[in-house]
Amino acid sequence: MTIKQQLLQEIESTPDTILAETLDFLRFLKTKETQTRTFLEAESITDTLVNSTGRSLLEHLKTIGKWSGDDLQEYLQLVYATRGKAKFDDNPFE
Repeated sequence: MTIKQQLLQEIESTPDTILAETLDFLRFLKTKETQTRTFLEAESITDTLVNSTGRSLLEHLKTIGKWSGDDLQEYLQLVYATRGKAKFDDNPFE
């Protein structure tokens, strides 16, 4: 008897409350597997990028083109208008 058949047999004799919890757990396991696979794929991509050098970075900069916009001042004003001011009234070391 396969695992799937065994599960189906157990499902037939299990109360709905336990089935609901089991369903949640199964969905969790499937999500966890997907996240692990995604993490491992991202990690393998990162491993190939670790050997970057200053020269390779400069070469890459040549391929991405130049900035062509006139909105720098607009965005600087937005940053100035929305940033918070730091307060250093209380010194925890005194």
